Amino acid sequence: MQQRPDHPESGPRYWFAAKRYGWGWGMPLTWQGWATYLIWLASFLAGLAALGLRHRSFPHVIFVVTMVAVLLAVCYWKGEPPRWRWGE
Repeated sequence: MQQRPDHPESGPRYWFAAKRYGWGWGMPLTWQGWATYLIWLASFLAGLAALGLRHRSFPHVIFVVTMVAVLLAVCYWKGEPPRWRWGE
């Protein structure tokens, strides 16, 4: 399929920008990235509330590790390719 001249996007459109320094991702670039962050945050807070904020236990640790892994997986899938950056 040929790219239309009035359509400037020719490469993949990333949801998350790579950090300028270090490894990983920073702020979202698109509305999909912002929606991902907001849905993740709402799910995270709802899950903590459902588990109970006063009792720190093994289920809390499992929940937090799982939620962080999900967010990292989405950033890896839809973000710029990760690599160490020195502020180029």
